[in-house]
Amino acid sequence: MSDVSIIDNAIRKVKDFPKKGILFYDITGLLIKQDAFSFCMEKMVKLYENRGITKIAAVEARGFIFASPLALRLNVPLLLVRKKNKLPGEKLTKSYSLEYGEDSIEIHKNDIAPGDNVLVVDDLIATGGTIKAACELLESAGASVEEIFAVIGLPFLDYNSKLARYRISTFINYESE
Repeated sequence: MSDVSIIDNAIRKVKDFPKKGILFYDITGLLIKQDAFSFCMEKMVKLYENRGITKIAAVEARGFIFASPLALRLNVPLLLVRKKNKLPGEKLTKSYSLEYGEDSIEIHKNDIAPGDNVLVVDDLIATGGTIKAACELLESAGASVEEIFAVIGLPFLDYNSKLARYRISTFINYESE
């Protein structure tokens, strides 16, 4: 058994959700199995301790689940990358294209500063569109993106080409739906 099989075994694979033909990778199974979630968090801490990360950016919404305890353990600030109109006060906004339309993400303007070395965290990387927008938003404020992390990667959706200029780490890659 590989060391990440505890994570893989906890992730539910749900056929035909949210629509027919889609295989959904549900991280809630990982969250209710304390040994699997604890293992995941310990592995994340080991991967990112002593890397000079000054902030962790959590991508809404499931990225919050993994980034929050990591930020606490690494003793660095957590900043939230939210969907449009979810944050009060002065914000920085980035719009990006989706398969059918456009969306926007935001961060609090005062949460990021030039020179910040940021780890971007989400639960899963599919096409990479939202994460790319998050990285570009952080960089527009003068921060550097140290790395992108997700528990799950779906490289068959070709996120690597969209995120080619960034270092990416995942614990599990699923190669097809």
